[in-house]
Amino acid sequence: MNKPAEVVIEIKGLHTQYGNHVVHKDVNLTIYRGEILTLVGGSGSGKTTLLRQILGLEKLRQGSVKIFGKTNNTSINAEDKDIYQRIGVLFQQGALFSALTVFDNVALPLRELRRFDEKTIYDLVMIKLDMVAIGPEHANKMPSALSGGMIKRVALARALALDPELLFLDEPTAGLDPELSENFVELILSLRREMNLTVIMITHDLDTLVALSDRVAVLADQHVIAVGALNEISHIDHPFMTNFFKNIQHKINTNNYSEQSWKTVPTL
Repeated sequence: MNKPAEVVIEIKGLHTQYGNHVVHKDVNLTIYRGEILTLVGGSGSGKTTLLRQILGLEKLRQGSVKIFGKTNNTSINAEDKDIYQRIGVLFQQGALFSALTVFDNVALPLRELRRFDEKTIYDLVMIKLDMVAIGPEHANKMPSALSGGMIKRVALARALALDPELLFLDEPTAGLDPELSENFVELILSLRREMNLTVIMITHDLDTLVALSDRVAVLADQHVIAVGALNEISHIDHPFMTNFFKNIQHKINTNNYSEQSWKTVPTL
């Protein structure tokens, strides 16, 4: 008998409101170890807000978020070392520090730990750059000298600097041409296998969605209206679902990327 998948994030009864504007109403979502779960929804549906709340960047007003079994009703901060060190984030535009070199951008989270000497930091940074196919000749370059694809890879190396278990990707292939986007998808899948990552992703790119997603959670009407594999939820009768998924059914049927390797995850 297969062992049930471990819960990594559990969101219960989340309610988000700004003045009279309700963003989330009784949002519930469970994310399992080893899966790649993608959040989709229309503009203003609260995807980024939900991501910020999971990360502890925005205080919860009502409801709860558990990460690695720990309840987070306020915020996760840098002092909470156990949680902080187990999470990596790739922001949409990379968010590299423009005044720091490639090397120093990746080294930053390692230095903030105050646990490693500079020789060890050097070795770790070069390992992470190699993992994302950035050669040592680029280590001393400034972000302004990098292409869009290289910025994404360096930002990913920084997100992986502390060997996280949980990786957040905000529009990881936005701004990349199709070939670079496909290469980045393959990189994410490779790193997922190598590092046993659990990944939460926001994307509007249909090819990336199909290629990477084990499950998709759809935010609409202030709720999570559907959670499941693409072939399970793409036929749900809802205006957003109909419009969003009408162009990707053929992609679902011909997807060659996602391995669906977490077969013990229950269908929700």
